[in-house]
Amino acid sequence: MESLQNLTNELRAKKEVALLGGGSEKINAQHKRGLLTARERIEKLADSGTFMELGMLNTSDVSGAEGKSYGDGLLAGIGKVNGRSAVIQAGDKTVFAGTEGNVHIRKSKSIHEFAVKNGLPIFSLHEGGGLRMPDGMGSDGISDKLFPREMLTLHRQVPTMTAILGDSFGGPTWTAVSSDFVTQLQGTCMAIAGPRMLELANGQKLSPEELGGVDIHNKFTGQIDDDGGSEEECIEQLKTFFTYMPQHAGERPNFRKTNDDPYRLVDEVLTILPQQKNRVYDMKRIIESLVDDGVFFEFQRKFAKGIITTFARLNGHVVGIVANQPNQFAGAPGSQECQKATEFICLCDSYHIPLIFLHDTPGFRISSEAERAKMPTKIMVWNQALALATVPKISVVIRKSIGAAYGNMCGPGMGGDLVVAWPTAEINFTGPEVGINVVFGRELARAENPSEERKKLLELWSFDSSPYKAAAKHLIDDVIQPNETRKFLCQSLEFLLTSKREKSERLLAAWPTGI
Repeated sequence: MESLQNLTNELRAKKEVALLGGGSEKINAQHKRGLLTARERIEKLADSGTFMELGMLNTSDVSGAEGKSYGDGLLAGIGKVNGRSAVIQAGDKTVFAGTEGNVHIRKSKSIHEFAVKNGLPIFSLHEGGGLRMPDGMGSDGISDKLFPREMLTLHRQVPTMTAILGDSFGGPTWTAVSSDFVTQLQGTCMAIAGPRMLELANGQKLSPEELGGVDIHNKFTGQIDDDGGSEEECIEQLKTFFTYMPQHAGERPNFRKTNDDPYRLVDEVLTILPQQKNRVYDMKRIIESLVDDGVFFEFQRKFAKGIITTFARLNGHVVGIVANQPNQFAGAPGSQECQKATEFICLCDSYHIPLIFLHDTPGFRISSEAERAKMPTKIMVWNQALALATVPKISVVIRKSIGAAYGNMCGPGMGGDLVVAWPTAEINFTGPEVGINVVFGRELARAENPSEERKKLLELWSFDSSPYKAAAKHLIDDVIQPNETRKFLCQSLEFLLTSKREKSERLLAAWPTGI
């Protein structure tokens, strides 16, 4: 029988080779492209010394490929991120360009099931070329390599976070668009298939960035939630997002003690909001003044900029904020904003995160383009998500809240626990200018002094739009002093986060990601 020492030495030698993945030459090629290796990425994400790799000695099951395919293009294991246990996987570009072979797919399925069974969040650091040929060829090759069921039926049982850190097609793309949070390295591509496959399939010639670069996703698809100029920045974004998430769906996000007085007055909001009603301003400044220590983390910050979706804390509790952005399209949501709001509501409700709505919108952006983008459907899908969300919901009308958008921003009758307004609020079916033109157009045309008559009508319409009539009939809960908004929100959460309400019923957990 071979000695234990010899066997131990043999194991050590195998693992030393396995550490090199596809070999030193491939590692050097990765570095020449200015990119980190899969192991280096994991080292950036996981707390030092905590990563325990599983499947290190995996190799491709294709005969003759064993010595150059350690890991089979995927590193996976368990580690700690900011002191919290998590499953981590990373595509290894040095092994068959990170493509997915039989063992690779088996490992990915196994680690995913391990995460769900044990309530562990999943981090994916991806780069890869999709299904490997010849592994997927033939009716037998493809039949057991279709979309993984464990991904399709996850139902947000654990938070999932993905960074696209190199050109990614097929599997890495499916993982990313199914995740709760996705960031992408600038200069990379995320798409169904690469430019070469596209050209062969239909003759289209596009660069990787034209096909699936960050600008495409930020401007058109909303399939990423952030992007970064370096791998380190992208990985840091994953870590930051994770701080707002629970460990799994059975827990609430961690409470973080703060020295920021929950009842402090926010007098600065009086200078942020312009005196002139038609002047724009940055709603992010209002948010900054309200939340703990002025810190918040935007979700999809470069997509659908007419609405802000962001995580923050109020008196230590994680909250999700949905706010109109007046300096983009005057705060009027379009089809993309509807998509963004819906996805955020689903995410927050699935992980027991209370929702705060800050209104300043003249209504939805209507146009023939909006109709072609299925605007009515997207408005109602947003409303359906809102109706099914069972987390505490608090709504504050800051300036304008006009027409159907008043409802989508969790106005009265839309399931909000508390709906209040600032004294500056204008609430109506339509804006005063449009309303006067529709209702009094002929009268104004016949008036001796149309300008003076319009002015009088605007004053009357403004009075009708004030929040006091709704407050008088208990259609909204109160009109509050603007500088007491932080106090109101923090106090409201104290009363709403009871043992009965602190966890959502998770009715939205099964809604598709990226809806």
